[in-house]
Amino acid sequence: VQLVESGGGLVQPGGSLTLTCVASGFTFSNYRLSWYRQAPGKGRELVATISSTGVRRGRFTISRDDAKNTVYLHMDNLKPEDTAVYYCKWADSWGQGTQVTVSS
Repeated sequence: VQLVESGGGLVQPGGSLTLTCVASGFTFSNYRLSWYRQAPGKGRELVATISSTGVRRGRFTISRDDAKNTVYLHMDNLKPEDTAVYYCKWADSWGQGTQVTVSS
Protein backbone atom coordinates (compact mmCIF):
# COMPACT_ATOMS: atom_id res chain seq x y z
CA VAL A 1 0.00 0.00 0.00
CA GLN A 2 1.26 3.44 -0.89
CA LEU A 3 -0.29 6.86 -0.24
CA VAL A 4 1.43 9.90 -1.73
CA GLU A 5 0.31 13.39 -0.76
CA SER A 6 1.08 16.60 -2.60
CA GLY A 7 -0.15 20.15 -2.92
CA GLY A 8 1.00 21.67 0.35
CA GLY A 9 2.78 24.98 0.59
CA LEU A 10 2.70 28.49 1.95
CA VAL A 11 -0.59 30.37 1.68
CA GLN A 12 -1.80 33.66 3.12
CA PRO A 13 -4.62 33.80 5.68
CA GLY A 14 -7.95 33.65 3.90
CA GLY A 15 -6.43 31.76 1.00
CA SER A 16 -7.25 28.36 -0.46
CA LEU A 17 -5.31 25.20 -1.14
CA THR A 18 -6.12 21.78 -2.57
CA LEU A 19 -4.22 18.72 -1.40
CA THR A 20 -4.00 15.52 -3.43
CA CYS A 21 -3.40 11.94 -2.30
CA VAL A 22 -2.73 9.22 -4.86
CA ALA A 23 -3.19 5.69 -3.56
CA SER A 24 -2.02 2.31 -4.78
CA GLY A 25 -1.90 -1.26 -3.57
CA PHE A 26 -5.54 -1.80 -2.65
CA THR A 27 -9.00 -1.62 -4.21
CA PHE A 28 -9.44 2.10 -3.75
CA SER A 29 -13.13 2.37 -4.56
CA ASN A 30 -14.19 -0.05 -1.79
CA TYR A 31 -12.91 1.97 1.14
CA ARG A 32 -13.22 5.08 3.25
CA LEU A 33 -10.36 7.57 2.91
CA SER A 34 -9.44 10.28 5.39
CA TRP A 35 -7.28 13.33 5.84
CA TYR A 36 -5.60 14.05 9.18
CA ARG A 37 -3.28 16.82 10.29
CA GLN A 38 -0.66 17.33 12.94
CA ALA A 39 0.38 20.78 14.10
CA PRO A 40 3.69 21.37 15.89
CA GLY A 41 3.54 20.08 19.44
CA LYS A 42 0.07 18.60 19.00
CA GLY A 43 -1.43 15.21 18.30
CA ARG A 44 -2.78 14.05 14.97
CA GLU A 45 -6.43 15.03 14.39
CA LEU A 46 -9.05 14.04 11.85
CA VAL A 47 -9.81 16.74 9.28
CA ALA A 48 -12.22 15.08 6.87
CA THR A 49 -13.33 11.66 5.73
CA ILE A 50 -15.22 10.26 2.76
CA SER A 51 -16.87 6.87 2.52
CA SER A 52 -16.83 4.52 -0.46
CA THR A 53 -20.27 5.85 -1.40
CA GLY A 54 -19.19 9.49 -1.18
CA VAL A 55 -20.61 10.42 2.23
CA ARG A 56 -18.43 13.23 3.58
CA ARG A 57 -17.67 14.60 6.99
CA GLY A 58 -15.31 17.30 8.13
CA ARG A 59 -14.47 20.96 8.14
CA PHE A 60 -12.98 21.12 4.65
CA THR A 61 -14.24 19.68 1.38
CA ILE A 62 -13.06 16.15 0.69
CA SER A 63 -13.68 14.43 -2.63
CA ARG A 64 -12.51 11.33 -4.46
CA ASP A 65 -11.91 10.17 -8.00
CA ASP A 66 -12.02 6.39 -8.00
CA ALA A 67 -10.89 6.21 -11.61
CA LYS A 68 -7.64 7.91 -10.60
CA ASN A 69 -7.27 6.32 -7.14
CA THR A 70 -7.11 9.84 -5.79
CA VAL A 71 -8.61 11.69 -2.86
CA TYR A 72 -8.57 15.47 -2.57
CA LEU A 73 -8.88 17.98 0.25
CA HIS A 74 -9.97 21.46 -0.74
CA MET A 75 -9.43 24.06 1.95
CA ASP A 76 -10.91 27.55 1.87
CA ASN A 77 -10.53 30.52 4.21
CA LEU A 78 -7.36 29.14 5.72
CA LYS A 79 -6.17 30.45 9.09
CA PRO A 80 -2.77 30.39 10.77
CA GLU A 81 -4.07 27.68 13.10
CA ASP A 82 -4.53 25.43 10.06
CA THR A 83 -0.75 25.24 9.77
CA ALA A 84 0.19 21.57 10.06
CA VAL A 85 1.44 18.52 8.23
CA TYR A 86 -1.51 16.96 6.43
CA TYR A 87 -1.70 13.19 6.02
CA CYS A 88 -3.79 10.87 3.91
CA LYS A 89 -4.98 7.69 5.65
CA TRP A 90 -6.45 4.35 4.58
CA ALA A 91 -7.05 1.67 7.22
CA ASP A 92 -3.78 1.63 9.19
CA SER A 93 -1.67 3.08 6.38
CA TRP A 94 -0.44 6.66 6.24
CA GLY A 95 1.19 8.80 3.62
CA GLN A 96 4.37 10.75 4.28
CA GLY A 97 2.47 14.02 4.74
CA THR A 98 2.53 17.41 3.08
CA GLN A 99 3.26 20.65 4.90
CA VAL A 100 0.68 23.44 4.88
CA THR A 101 1.76 26.80 6.28
CA VAL A 102 -0.71 29.65 6.62
CA SER A 103 1.09 32.92 7.20
CA SER A 104 1.26 36.47 5.93
